[in-house]
Amino acid sequence: MSASPNHAARLGTASALSALAFFFLMTSYYIIRPVMNQLGGAVGSQSLPLFYGAVFVVMLALTPVFGLLVAHFPRRPLLSWSYSFFILCLLAFVPAFLAQDRLGARNLGVVFFVWVSVFNLFVVSLFWSFMADIFSSVEARKAFSLIALGGMAGAVFGPLLTKLLLQLIGVPPLLLVSALALGASLGLLLLLSARDGRERQSRGDQVIGGSLWAGLRAVWAQPFMRYMALLMLFGDGIGTLAYALVADYAKAHFTGVVARTAFYNNLDLATNTLGAVLQLSATRWLLIRLGPGWGLVVPSVVNVLLLVVLALAGSDGSVIVFGSSVSLLALTMVITRGFAYGMTKPATDALYTRVSRETRYKGKNFVETAVWRFGDVVVTSAVSGLRMLGLGVGGLALLGAGVASMATWVATRAGWSADLAPDEPAGPSAEGTAAG
Repeated sequence: MSASPNHAARLGTASALSALAFFFLMTSYYIIRPVMNQLGGAVGSQSLPLFYGAVFVVMLALTPVFGLLVAHFPRRPLLSWSYSFFILCLLAFVPAFLAQDRLGARNLGVVFFVWVSVFNLFVVSLFWSFMADIFSSVEARKAFSLIALGGMAGAVFGPLLTKLLLQLIGVPPLLLVSALALGASLGLLLLLSARDGRERQSRGDQVIGGSLWAGLRAVWAQPFMRYMALLMLFGDGIGTLAYALVADYAKAHFTGVVARTAFYNNLDLATNTLGAVLQLSATRWLLIRLGPGWGLVVPSVVNVLLLVVLALAGSDGSVIVFGSSVSLLALTMVITRGFAYGMTKPATDALYTRVSRETRYKGKNFVETAVWRFGDVVVTSAVSGLRMLGLGVGGLALLGAGVASMATWVATRAGWSADLAPDEPAGPSAEGTAAG
């Protein structure tokens, strides 16, 4: 059954508002991301286990708190309080960065690295849980790639804006600009949630209830969630491996806060441009025609091929891109992250429309916070240990290729897991849900 004109218009409006909200959210994040990364580049990969270990401990403490909030508060207050908290934190960090030389990159790095990681995981995870709540599974396959494209536009605009402002105003005032962008995102999400008066009486604005430990239980009890947890660990292993190797590269080749921030900003710009190209050329077609499962499989296969090439080339490998020599390490990081954001992420979030609301918020959040950061600790510690034993870039890349091969198998299981609900038809009954 084809959707009614009224339903199509409501879906289009909801998609446009969501894409714009995600644009501002990702703009906010990608303004502060190079600020965080330059701190990691200042100390090298040997300090990353400390950074990620601190993040993991904080995630373990905050996951039940998030479950408690989700269980007892409606969606709109949860959005308002969460986003407002992070806006206030951004403002509070400005004087700390004004005193970075006095505080030290390592000390400030631990605190800010933890905070940005929490910001990224909780704010972005909450956004997509909200999206999975207001779109049906069929609508998600049509809308999520467009919403993700809005985010990719913000992820490109953020580094471009940072590149423009960095030389003019320096690092600390960038946090103020990030806070303004996050405030714009919050305003649009609240508008989306309240746009239709009937939605406030629908299930979308009711408390979810349940246990604060439901997210952890879902990973153990549901096959789909187990696959997603494994896929998160394997995918994170590849991404964190690339991040650790690039951190050593940045420490060796760049000195000074501005130079490192510019380097990481350029990496983000290239990564997000690739993600946007994927959204425009492949991802939406793949999700609609073949289903979201293929959006998990294809990036895993790409990772296998990339890491095999890196293993053969080693740390000195480089390629010519637009007439300039580019480190193969940096290119690997750009492509793996570009596919993760431009294809894997919208496919994953489309699949989460086919689980219960409690799993959608709590289980998804647990996988994208505690599980993700557990993988960070394991991978960065392993990389540091293996580097101390003399294993070079080629050997680490070969291990990464093995991990990517396992991720490909898990992706085939997750995308077609038997416990996923069937796609919901997008018809008049879905109008209230699509409206948000």
